[in-house]
Amino acid sequence: MGGPKVIPIPTLTPLRPPAPKEARRTTRTRRSRPTIDETYNDSQQDFEFADVAADELPLDMQVEVIYCDAPVALPAHRMIAALVDLSVVLIALGVFLGIFFLSGGEMVLTRQTIPFVAGAAAVIALFYRFLWCLANGDTPGMRFAGLRLVDFDGRSPDRRQRGMRQVASVLSVLSAGLGLVWALVDEENLTWHDHISKTFPTPG
Repeated sequence: MGGPKVIPIPTLTPLRPPAPKEARRTTRTRRSRPTIDETYNDSQQDFEFADVAADELPLDMQVEVIYCDAPVALPAHRMIAALVDLSVVLIALGVFLGIFFLSGGEMVLTRQTIPFVAGAAAVIALFYRFLWCLANGDTPGMRFAGLRLVDFDGRSPDRRQRGMRQVASVLSVLSAGLGLVWALVDEENLTWHDHISKTFPTPG
């Protein structure tokens, strides 16, 4: 046993690299945006819109409209009709003042006589207008301008509608003519007395 000691040296072998760990496969799922059906909540109330006729609406929501196809007369045609009717009234006033003069009255225009002449002219004009209402016909001025009076349904108005129109026309004139000027800004070129009486002149 006296020989040299031999120390065994293990054979050096290259170390194996550690086995790579399997990569975790993570699948990410993209979250899609919610659709309209998904966002709909059953607790929300459904609004039901019922069909309501125009005449069933409250009075403050009803709007007077023309149901017929007849066009509204232009302001120029109305002016021609008004001038012809005014000329008839002035002729009647002249006849009245002529009879008054021939009967011995004085024709001097003073502060005392001007209201008398103006009142006579107003009475003659009202009598002239309501005379054609009783006759249930159009005035000579409207006939001269080629106009005729119809209601919003396109029918010929009755005496009640014509009378209401004449009363409303007085209101349009006494309001500093605002009821007449209203036709220039109205959507359908209607005046106040057109809206009130539900009648309007149309080319005949």
